[in-house]
Amino acid sequence: MNVATPAIEVRQLRKTYRGTTALDGVDLTVGTGEIFGILGPNGAGKTTTVEIIEGLTSPDSGSVHVLGIDPFADRDALRQVLGAQLQESRLPAKLRVREAVKLYASFYPDPVPVDEMLERVGLTDKRSTPFEGLSGGQQQRLSIALALVGRPKVAILDEVTTGLDPTARRAMWQTILDLRDSGLTVVLITHFMEEAERLCDRVALMRGGRIVATDTTGGIIESTVGGQRVTFDVAGRVPVADLERLPGVTGVEVDGSTVHVLGRGDLVTAITGALHGWGVGYERVRVHQGTLDDAFLQLTGTAAGRTEEDR
Repeated sequence: MNVATPAIEVRQLRKTYRGTTALDGVDLTVGTGEIFGILGPNGAGKTTTVEIIEGLTSPDSGSVHVLGIDPFADRDALRQVLGAQLQESRLPAKLRVREAVKLYASFYPDPVPVDEMLERVGLTDKRSTPFEGLSGGQQQRLSIALALVGRPKVAILDEVTTGLDPTARRAMWQTILDLRDSGLTVVLITHFMEEAERLCDRVALMRGGRIVATDTTGGIIESTVGGQRVTFDVAGRVPVADLERLPGVTGVEVDGSTVHVLGRGDLVTAITGALHGWGVGYERVRVHQGTLDDAFLQLTGTAAGRTEEDR
């Protein structure tokens, strides 16, 4: 990953649809050779952002460059370096898988050999199947093949594993990692937090048309929800002030007889040792490590997931 040499530069993008602000000054820098995730709830502006990067939607103001190319000033040059897989795509019902990949390969000067591309996305045994005969997951894999057959330097993958079973999803994750290792820059739009944690070198969280955080997934978790939450039950007085003074503790919440201690480090040892020393009885100690789901909820105010069209 080389953030100093950006593959994508987005500066102060603004876009309004029928009086509704979709983007409100979005800034992004995607380094060459990284997997960069864009996360956010419905209506956060993810789809609008990538459509502008792809040159499909024009912004009201701001600028975009992909490997130095302005998507609106030089669309032909953009097509040679950018591959895009969309949430949903439809091909002619009778068009066979190999025919579709061969057709798309003909648009590029040095495409991936068709059979090699089919093997890479796990569609070799479906080469003669018409589009209408593919399952949703197989259609998704074909869409990815069409995005990558031209050997792009940058690929935008939108909900890339939607419709895939767990085995196929993990195989696709490995394919994406292999592509990154080969030098491809990947922009990944996803609602699967596990997918983002496993694949992304960095992520940007969007809310209300703005970027609210950009960092590694670990950095966002650490800065947002801290290291962990230790929960336990006590009988009698809750020593809140004493707990707050323990090393590594960043917060204490009390809900009746249940105590939640937030912080970092070896909290369990510090808390249980202190409670023993104070003569405070406790039971049912539980430890919850901070996750990207927790950070997503705290930063966006919603749980991860997609239930309606994302704009």
